[in-house]
Amino acid sequence: MGTQTLNQNLHKAGKAKQDEFYTQLTDIEKELKHYKSQFRGKVVYCNCDDPFESNFFKYFAANFNALGLKKLITTSYVASPIVGGQLPLFDVEGLKPEGKEPFKIEINEVRDMDSDGAIGLSDVEWLLKHDANVATPLKENGDFRSNECIELLKEADIVVTNPPFSLFREYVAQLIEYNKKFLILGDQNAITYKETFTFIKDNKLWLGYDNGGTKWFQVPMDYDIPTESRKKIENGVKYFSMGRIYWFTNLDCTKRHESLVMYKKYTPEEYPHYDNYDAINVDKVSDIPMDYDGVMGVPITFIDKYNPEQFDILGITSGRDEFEATPIMRYINAKQINKDGSVANGSKANTRATLLSSTKPEGIYYTADNVDGYLTIIYARILIKRRL
Repeated sequence: MGTQTLNQNLHKAGKAKQDEFYTQLTDIEKELKHYKSQFRGKVVYCNCDDPFESNFFKYFAANFNALGLKKLITTSYVASPIVGGQLPLFDVEGLKPEGKEPFKIEINEVRDMDSDGAIGLSDVEWLLKHDANVATPLKENGDFRSNECIELLKEADIVVTNPPFSLFREYVAQLIEYNKKFLILGDQNAITYKETFTFIKDNKLWLGYDNGGTKWFQVPMDYDIPTESRKKIENGVKYFSMGRIYWFTNLDCTKRHESLVMYKKYTPEEYPHYDNYDAINVDKVSDIPMDYDGVMGVPITFIDKYNPEQFDILGITSGRDEFEATPIMRYINAKQINKDGSVANGSKANTRATLLSSTKPEGIYYTADNVDGYLTIIYARILIKRRL
């Protein structure tokens, strides 16, 4: 094997490990309780989950009858460092694959096989042990982009999982392409991705209920977590904390139909106008003025409160021209002036919204040949307008 091929394989393995976060059952239950009626009679597909280890599979298998599912399909990816036994939910002798062989499980019915009067994981385990048609190896590698998994996707009504964050754009695009309902986890910054934002703007994608805050994910024991405060080990299981984790979905949410309560009034002093966008800056979602009819730049956390009947989304301050709200100024020969006085390339000023000041800011600021004053850039803002 050549050096380049070896490096590519190591990079892929490293990327797979970075993406390997197993969602806790409590987080799944907390979100899924809002959608129960939407699962009745549906085929659910968890296409990024080791069937023997995923809490998504555990949730749907244990609640198969309570949710009224028609079918549950779960598949795993051969490159996962967890596939093969680090976080087992079931001990199914002779069935669970050794090593990293990708498997799929298809369940059409769960009966009370232990006659205890209730349907639970013990009945699912009995099914796995005694029905050879339920669990079968995949012919391909289990990647959601493989032909085999795409055929399973076509059969599904709703996809629910925690997909690889590094492949989020491609993953969501596939779900939209095949017109699937879905409920998936992703990083808050995915809102700013051109592809994801377009789906949000076009009302093909929105946010679920339990967003933000800190969530703890199960990870392999050899997963490197440099920050002590972001790791813990309980009962021999390693956990990694992540903030800004959101649920992305196109299932109906009642919160999406609730209007945001606004109580502040517009003043030009509190809401300065951008220099390069025809919009005012709003630093907090709670500060959106109730009496301003023009375009406003709001934090990306606004999407968690977005009601399409109350606001129109016009764009995002990316410096691009794809949407209705586009830059009205392009900076020539922009320079970034750092705190120590050093000068760097200032092209970033053309990729964000900017505020212009006649006095020199204390922190990092920008200058340009076609600007008389000092510029500061604002982190990504979503450009919105009240519906009248």
